[in-house]
Amino acid sequence: MKVILMFAAVVAVALAGPLEPSKTATILRYENDNIGVDGYKYAYETSDGQTAYAQGELKNFGPETNAVVSQGSFSFVSDDGVTYTINWVADENGYRADGAHVPTL
Repeated sequence: MKVILMFAAVVAVALAGPLEPSKTATILRYENDNIGVDGYKYAYETSDGQTAYAQGELKNFGPETNAVVSQGSFSFVSDDGVTYTINWVADENGYRADGAHVPTL
């Protein structure tokens, strides 16, 4: 019986440890402008260092060809404390991402 109680106590202590920052993150800033026509824009920032921004607009590529062209970025803090940022574009030339840590061709 003592072994079971000791095991339960160890499990309780382990579960009572601090949570990962991403599990306790709060929203510091949130913006959203999307009425469903001609484009969109959003941005957010959380307490664990995540940020994101994107915007898109309707672009005419021909008499019967319209598409939303988008661009944005997002950042996060990795487990080693380094902040990584990706900037991206999605348009008639496809999706392209760029960042200091992203390999190039």
